Amino acid sequence: MSSPSPSERQGRRKTNLLGALVVAVALGLVAAAAFVLGDDGPTGGDTASERAWTSAPAMLHRRSYSASAEVGGDIYVAAGMVGNTGRPLDLFERFDVSRNEWTSLPGVPKAFSAGAAAALDGLMYVVGGNSDEADGRQVLVYDIEKERWSERAPLPAPRTNLAVVAHEQKIYALGGLDPVDAINTVFVYDPMRDRWSQAAPLPEALHALAAVSFRGEIWAIGGRVKPGVGEVSRRIWIYNASRDRWRAGPSMPEPVETHGAAVVDDRIHVVLESLYLIYDAREGRWTRGPSQRVPRHALVLFNAGGRLYAIGGCTVPQLEDSTVVESIASGS
Repeated sequence: MSSPSPSERQGRRKTNLLGALVVAVALGLVAAAAFVLGDDGPTGGDTASERAWTSAPAMLHRRSYSASAEVGGDIYVAAGMVGNTGRPLDLFERFDVSRNEWTSLPGVPKAFSAGAAAALDGLMYVVGGNSDEADGRQVLVYDIEKERWSERAPLPAPRTNLAVVAHEQKIYALGGLDPVDAINTVFVYDPMRDRWSQAAPLPEALHALAAVSFRGEIWAIGGRVKPGVGEVSRRIWIYNASRDRWRAGPSMPEPVETHGAAVVDDRIHVVLESLYLIYDAREGRWTRGPSQRVPRHALVLFNAGGRLYAIGGCTVPQLEDSTVVESIASGS
């Protein structure tokens, strides 16, 4: 996840205030009705869930638009931004799932927001992001065992608001801003060679999207088509690495941006403010889950220890960066 400029962020927060209130009311009614959703909307059926979001230990530092990853069963949250000025952060902390507690870690070498992260072989790759001291090309790696940061080959071009995902022993950096315009470029990092290359581009330019590795392919989820007031997408794009080819996936019932996404077995979970969508690949359809207790955008979502954790982000309607963490049983 990543953030707009401070001026754009102010605009987004003002726009979100009314929209979030409307969405919260609408989604509350929908959740109560327990509709099942197909590609184009409600199709009837019973998906009412007994699950509910509960409070988990709060982060040590409030933030949104962080670069975060799950490594070895624990959750690591790096950098991000705070306040209406979009002050970039170099803070780094870990949530120990088994102990249910947060711990501060050695700070990120550069303060930035608008980056993204993924984990591979015990390393956390933090890619892109911008600030006065970070140009958007930086690739920082945290070694979990050695507890130290290092640098890797930089991105071929600056990127913010991008999605990053580990897939088949490589790191993929999808879309983002350049940092002004939305981009469809896909960069691929080979850790063995410390080298970036390009894969087939996304079918459309996107930023503020999410990406997951799911059932042997990469799923690019939602996002904003253009900066500012551009279209927010409900589309899914699926990438097959062996064919280097994208195809359309099952569209979501609602458009999303600055959302969190996580995989649990044959399901993809997507969370944004009061919206919680679940795609079941076995049934080939989307359903709705219960709303968060504290609606937030620009959050991150992870599956760890049999639960989903929705971490940080900007609260709605207060529009304040948050330390809030909520969790819910991930199910099967």
